[in-house]
Amino acid sequence: MNTIYFSGIIQAMPLLYYWRGDNYKKDIELGAGYHLNQANPALHDISAGESLWAFTRRLEDGAYVMAAELVAIYKTLNPAGYQYGRYRLWGDLNLSRYFAVESQPDISVLVRSLAIPARGNALGQAFQGLAAVRRISCNDDKILRKYAEGLSLEPRAKLLPEEQLEALLLAGDTNAIEKLIREQPVGVAEERSQYLINQAVDRNRQFSECLRDTYQGRCQICGWAPREIYGKDVCEAHHVRWLSRGGEDQLSNIVLICPNHHRAIHRLDAAFDWEVMGFRFNQNVEPLQLMDHLLQAS
Repeated sequence: MNTIYFSGIIQAMPLLYYWRGDNYKKDIELGAGYHLNQANPALHDISAGESLWAFTRRLEDGAYVMAAELVAIYKTLNPAGYQYGRYRLWGDLNLSRYFAVESQPDISVLVRSLAIPARGNALGQAFQGLAAVRRISCNDDKILRKYAEGLSLEPRAKLLPEEQLEALLLAGDTNAIEKLIREQPVGVAEERSQYLINQAVDRNRQFSECLRDTYQGRCQICGWAPREIYGKDVCEAHHVRWLSRGGEDQLSNIVLICPNHHRAIHRLDAAFDWEVMGFRFNQNVEPLQLMDHLLQAS
């Protein structure tokens, strides 16, 4: 199967997604990912700029509440057999939003009023398995958008400045990492903060040096070889799933790339497409030319 890209004129197809409460909480605590995975190909029915509305069940009292709006920017495929499903949808960082769920009223009546089947005593039972993602009408999209106007945003969904964070990890500067986290205008989940301060900093330098040895300092995308040209290592470690979005500091989540590609990936929020093993910059894809260590989707 070829990767599905956004191009041309496609009929608008907003979506509604039921996000299990435990999975939603994990996403918030470990770093909001701004992307979703599903086994159902309906996840790729959405068009660029359209919204996927996600609701969840609040673990404390069982109420159903609005969790997020992801405004679609990329659709990519995960490796075959990936545990969270073959299909991945990426939200635009500038337009997508997570909502604070603590003080919301129950939205069961609202969801049941939409033009989709939602039978059963427990609302979540109507959104099990492949039915977790549903196509909705443009009118339903307007209803959900109107409801979301009064919702507060989730402060823990804040993304740290990833380039700065990676540089501090490479330098092993624990104090500067803690300062960066504490100075953010809104909160970063405490569990994620402690991981970045106390664990990731110890491993990052080791993994970076391992990749430089593996690739003789070359960029895995373009093959630029500063070690040969200048006698110095210039290429940098990049986390395929950003640390600020719940990615782990593991060799299987890191590639070695030149500063130009590193800046471009962060500035354009390039998605990693596992079907072609490369980064997607809008309609263009730049695959990894050098691949001598194992990468795994997360």
